[in-house]
Amino acid sequence: MERAEKQEFVTSFNAELADTGVVVVAHYAGLSVAQMTALRSSVREAGGSVKVAKNRLVKLALKGTDLEHISDLLQGPTVLVYSDDPVAAPKAAVDFAKANTQLEILGGALGTTNLNPEGVKSLATMPSLDELRAKLVGMIQTPGTRIAQVVNAPAGQLARVFGAYAKKDEAA
Repeated sequence: MERAEKQEFVTSFNAELADTGVVVVAHYAGLSVAQMTALRSSVREAGGSVKVAKNRLVKLALKGTDLEHISDLLQGPTVLVYSDDPVAAPKAAVDFAKANTQLEILGGALGTTNLNPEGVKSLATMPSLDELRAKLVGMIQTPGTRIAQVVNAPAGQLARVFGAYAKKDEAA
C-alpha cells in the first residue's frame, strides 16, 4: 500500500467509524481463509462489517471518533467487527467465537463506553433492534385486540341468549 492509499484508507475508515454504533475487537490468529470468509458472511447477514487492517492505520482512523479509547486493544493480529445496530456485531462475533475458538474477543466499544469481553458477550445476549421493534408493535397492538374482544363480548352474549330463547320457543 502506498502512502496515498493509506491516507485514503484512514480517511474513509474514520468516516465509517464515526457513524458506527458498536465495535468489537478480536484476535483472529489461526483462522483459515474459509473461516474468515464465514465470519464475514455471518456478520454481513447480521447487518455489520468486518475489517482487517494494520493496527497503526486503524489507530489513526480512530482519532477524532467516540471510539478512540479502544486503540489500546489493537495489538497483534486484530479484526474489527462493527455495525450500526448495537447488538448485531457483538451477536455475530460471539456466535462465531463459540464455534471457532481461534477467534478471541478482546473487547470493544458501544459509543463512548468501553466494553470488556464479558460486556461484549452480555450485549450479544440482548435482542436485536428489529426484535425489539417487533415486540413493541406487538405490545401496542395487543390492547386494541383486547378492547375489541371486550366490546364484542356483550354483543356475543346477547346473541347467545336470544338464540337460546329462540330454541326454547321452537321446542315449546
